[in-house]
Amino acid sequence: MVDTEKIERGSAEEDIRLLSMVDIFEPLSWEEIEKINWKRLETRVGPGETFFMPMDLGETLFILKKGRVRIFRKNPEGREFTLVVLESGTVFGEMSITAQRLRNAYAQALEPSDIAAMCRADVERLILEKPRVGLQLVHLLSDRLNTYEIRMEDLALKDVPARLASLIHLLIESQGVRTSTGYKIPTRYTHQQLGTMIGANREAVTRAFATLREAGAVEVRRRYIHVEDIETLRRAARDD
Repeated sequence: MVDTEKIERGSAEEDIRLLSMVDIFEPLSWEEIEKINWKRLETRVGPGETFFMPMDLGETLFILKKGRVRIFRKNPEGREFTLVVLESGTVFGEMSITAQRLRNAYAQALEPSDIAAMCRADVERLILEKPRVGLQLVHLLSDRLNTYEIRMEDLALKDVPARLASLIHLLIESQGVRTSTGYKIPTRYTHQQLGTMIGANREAVTRAFATLREAGAVEVRRRYIHVEDIETLRRAARDD
């Protein structure tokens, strides 16, 4: 006979483990996380599924427990520009109290993703009760704003190879892993996805990769981006 109680208990423990790894909840104990009301919205979304659109109303803080999510906007012609690709263990959403804004933006899962959510009242209550969570949120948003500013500056001032080099450098800083010879970005990105992140079409990204490979700034192996000489990449990002 299947022990459903044991299965449910194991599932609940896994949920708490995933939530404990979310950046803004790091200061909380398991018991404190368990007391938060997560049942307002818990869902799994499939790859390619868009679960937030500009017309959606209400202030919600989404918690990405597991998976990857792309936040993007569209211009009047329908061309997409990716603002950020978020990995497991972070938050995003439309909430004025946290300066989090998805206005005029879409949220799309890039792979099967588990998402929970908190309404404004719950976020306010949590910050008042646990100021350390508020501090974590301030640090997170400051880092994210700095990244946005760098990317907007790149779009205005740099050519495509330098924009791509700058983006790769940001990805290494945020998710890169050390290898025996340098760094590797552990997520596979298509040229189309990278193009939406630097304001270029797929063909321009392909040409930019060729330029960066020739300069010794990057290598692509089995669709993973590798960087052995980080200083060469930095020079390419500065458009030296």
